[in-house]
Amino acid sequence: MKDSRLSDDAWRDARRVLCVRLDNMGDVLMTTPAIRALRDAAPERRIGLWCSPSGAAISRMVPEIDHTVVARVPWMKVPCARPDDTLSMVEALRDGAYDAAVIFTVYSQSSLPAALACHLAGIPRVLAHCRENPYHLLSDWVPETEPDSRLRHEAQRQLDLVAHVGCRPGHARLSLSVPPGDRRRLRRKLDALGVPAASRRIVVHCGATAPSRRYPAAQYAEVIAHLGHRHGPVLLTGSSEEKALVAGIAREAGKAAVDLAGALSLGEMAALIDDAALLISNNSGPVHMAAALGTPVAVLYALTNPQHTPWEVPHRVLYHDVPCKYCYRSICPEGHHACLASVTPAEVIAAAEALLDTARPASPGAPPARLSPAIPAIPVVPVAHGAVAGPSPRFLLP
Repeated sequence: MKDSRLSDDAWRDARRVLCVRLDNMGDVLMTTPAIRALRDAAPERRIGLWCSPSGAAISRMVPEIDHTVVARVPWMKVPCARPDDTLSMVEALRDGAYDAAVIFTVYSQSSLPAALACHLAGIPRVLAHCRENPYHLLSDWVPETEPDSRLRHEAQRQLDLVAHVGCRPGHARLSLSVPPGDRRRLRRKLDALGVPAASRRIVVHCGATAPSRRYPAAQYAEVIAHLGHRHGPVLLTGSSEEKALVAGIAREAGKAAVDLAGALSLGEMAALIDDAALLISNNSGPVHMAAALGTPVAVLYALTNPQHTPWEVPHRVLYHDVPCKYCYRSICPEGHHACLASVTPAEVIAAAEALLDTARPASPGAPPARLSPAIPAIPVVPVAHGAVAGPSPRFLLP
């Protein structure tokens, strides 16, 4: 076993640290408390992020990240790079002259390909979870125990990882800062659409990359029509690829809906969520943006993976309990999507109204408002008996 005292000293002296997070935008956001822990342990150090193009898009709004190294790699579920690109990536890492690297993965991913790249780049200290014996590829090896012994929220998993080298953050909130220019551009776009400034604006994000995580369009339309009648215009968001989906929902919802699909940059989307009283969304990147910005969120949560619920923010997790839960599939293997489709519009509306009655935190460092009752476990209670509510749990049981 390694001498933990000597290891902690070596990490404390590391002035250039590479954080490796090669999956998606939401995964980068859920890793920001751990990245902050690395920064807080040595405020003068420089933090680099090796990430996918999706991760790079959000990283410019994370204050703890000083620079990014962007690449597609063949061991991740993204459009694959050519072999020469992977070799060039190693050279880019070598040019970074990093003293240490932390490889952040979900438990189903292997850290070894990234560890090999760091080894070839000459990075002397590398920390990661790993199921197999990494031998000399990891100087600081944390044996993988998930999902056999426990499941943790993704943010907690990464906080626990960096704690192995003595790094703990001042607070555990997700991190995101909206650029002022994006706020101004958003305001101009909303003015052009005739959307008034409002303190109780509701935003609904209807899309998700995985079909298994999409709430039915007709049910979304019913929710939007009801909330729009009570609270004024409801702003619908989505990617350019989701324009047809969102347009159909907007038509069915009627005049309550304002269709913004494909119209906003990521920074403008962050500004919209930051100004909102509430986000309603499938389990997708905007949920984690809302958590980082302190905006209450009602998430339509397909029971594909219990580790990605809203973190440290007032929230409601809406789902229907099913025997096939925690399938970890992008497409429902049973073909019925019952964990989402069985959540009624009335239940979504009730969750939204409850969240609209909660107060947002006064500042990013302030503790979030608590919902009552707060249930410190997830997701074990079907919506028929009340949605999971309150601060995010640290440990999750399947």
